[in-house]
Amino acid sequence: MRIAYIDCAGGASGDMLLGALVDAGASEDVVRSIPAALHLPDCAVSFERVMRGALSALQANVVMPHEVRPQHETHRHVPELIAIIDRAEVHDRVKVQARAVIQRLAEAEARIHHSPIESVHLHEVGGDDALIDIVGVLAALDDLQIDRVHVSPVPLARGWTTSLHGALPLPAPATLALLEGVPIRYVDEVEKELVTPTGAVLLTSIAHEFGGFPSMRLGRVGMGSGRRELPFPNVVRVWLGESEAQQDGLTVETLTLLETNIDDLNPQVYEHVLNRLFAAGALDVTLTPLHMKKNRPATMLSVLCRPGDADALLSIILTETTTLGVRRSTIERVSLPRSIETVMTRFGSIRVKVARWNDLVRAVPEYEDCRRAAEEYHAPLLEVMAAAREAFGVTSEK
Repeated sequence: MRIAYIDCAGGASGDMLLGALVDAGASEDVVRSIPAALHLPDCAVSFERVMRGALSALQANVVMPHEVRPQHETHRHVPELIAIIDRAEVHDRVKVQARAVIQRLAEAEARIHHSPIESVHLHEVGGDDALIDIVGVLAALDDLQIDRVHVSPVPLARGWTTSLHGALPLPAPATLALLEGVPIRYVDEVEKELVTPTGAVLLTSIAHEFGGFPSMRLGRVGMGSGRRELPFPNVVRVWLGESEAQQDGLTVETLTLLETNIDDLNPQVYEHVLNRLFAAGALDVTLTPLHMKKNRPATMLSVLCRPGDADALLSIILTETTTLGVRRSTIERVSLPRSIETVMTRFGSIRVKVARWNDLVRAVPEYEDCRRAAEEYHAPLLEVMAAAREAFGVTSEK
């Protein structure tokens, strides 16, 4: 299985991701063909090698006509963008993903402005350059034949930005709405926009998992450049690699298990501990009630993680809990191959985690998507989940 790990070292935007993917080996010709494929013949994509700090990175540039464009071409409604994608001469897989990205962005903007999706203007994100970035990134991933995408915690900074709605605090409202449920980290060295709405919607649409880097045989690394000079290298890195071996179609991974028994920690603290562990890359965290010597009630904290994340997670356990020691073991996990697909329901677009193996198909709607839809449509959560499974083609969890 081919894996891409996106390391948002300095942030993320559409052009930064595009440059990193081409630097990692995606075909320049495929990306350069996107403006023509979208029937935007006056636009073009170019690349140049730049230095960001001490690092060499590839900067993607979307070249547009110098004359001022009519307002409707830079501030499009959602149906206009979907129509452009539907007419595009790109692979059907890319079309489906691009439609889902636009739909997800529109839903976020609709929540922010309390407007119907059909009437939402996607301002800068509705321009030619952002549309080319979105379709270009998806086409580059398709060209690289990436099966699974992992993304690091996302860096965010405070500050202000200007928009057609006036001054807005950073991170931009659309960026925050799109990053709900995603691990983030605070950057206090700057007051700049590190992650754009385009970057946020792409990351959250293509990511199968957020956190530490996955276990893989590392291959090529690509570096994409941002446009600003920052106190640190303004780059995003894409690591390409192959996952652990598969056995009879099942994914076999070598993971680390951290366990400790705790009998003297305030139960209120566990939520904080779990949140920190997941943000630092834990794959799974469980709490199991048990009885220790002298029949003392206790809790066993178990953390499953990739070997490269074990030291950081161990430090969190030792500093955030009252334990004096942690058991550390190497285990082998066998799991079903999984992917993230997007379905359209009467409650909007919902991402679904899909596992396929032989004749077995399991589809589990993403909880956060369903929760947001339930709140927006004032519908029961179970009804939203059922609608997502029905849209995918299953009526119950198998």
